[in-house]
Amino acid sequence: IGYGAQFVCNFIGFLYPAYASVKAIETVKKEDDTQWLMYWTVYAFFSLLEFFTDIFLFWIPFYWLLKCVFLAWCMCSASWNGSDLIYNRLIRPFVLKHQK
Repeated sequence: IGYGAQFVCNFIGFLYPAYASVKAIETVKKEDDTQWLMYWTVYAFFSLLEFFTDIFLFWIPFYWLLKCVFLAWCMCSASWNGSDLIYNRLIRPFVLKHQK
């Protein structure tokens, strides 16, 4: 599986959200813009975390499948959206606490 799984997972985590972000920009609604901005913030946070923990993540069986499921959860438009949950419970409080 190797690099092919990594490519497919990153492709899924980037292609559809990029397309949906462009569509959201073209609408007059603010909510869809906010949804995709939260997704990209979580995606960036996760990518940064992944960069520093890559040596450990390599040993987790089916890591790329788990990452794809995580990204799908983050981009779903349900009320239990992962990006909304992670942003509002982790990232937003951290940023608000440390901003000047």
